[in-house]
Amino acid sequence: MNKVIIFSAPSGSGKTTLVKHCLEHFSDLEFSISCTTRNARGEEKNGIDYHFISPEEFRERIAAEAFVEFEEVYTDKYYGTLKSEVERIWANGKAVIFDVDVIGGISLKKYFGDKALSIFIMPPSVAALELRLIARGTDDLETIHTRVAKATEEISFKNEFDEIVVNDQLEVAKVDVNNLITQFLKS
Repeated sequence: MNKVIIFSAPSGSGKTTLVKHCLEHFSDLEFSISCTTRNARGEEKNGIDYHFISPEEFRERIAAEAFVEFEEVYTDKYYGTLKSEVERIWANGKAVIFDVDVIGGISLKKYFGDKALSIFIMPPSVAALELRLIARGTDDLETIHTRVAKATEEISFKNEFDEIVVNDQLEVAKVDVNNLITQFLKS
């Protein structure tokens, strides 16, 4: 199959919820587990939600050219996609689904070209995004304010993606992404 589907969005836009929905709906998709140096949040588990590694180990893997893409989002807070992860999923005959930040999504689209469908999940507004982050209860207010400021910047990149889905009503957004993915996998 050798196709990839890229979901990107500002934190709190609902991208992870939509990715989980797609994984339940499409049996020929498999989640690409990203590497990160940040601490696990809530119920996140190593090797399932992310590969949690140290900044030192991450930098060693950069030097070894083990990543398709990577980014230092904040000082010593790296995120990246391992080449071995993509190859493992393709070897299983499935398409890869990514849940990555906006810059990572742009990098992945450039890397995979026509093999990729990139989808930007747009929050209904920055104010709604801030309320979602507060309701999530996983970050302190200072972190939330940093994320909201970053979200404003990330939204400016939305036109770099193949498709934009506004996640105002989750059920509508689910139908929209289902239609996009169905068309892409058929092509």
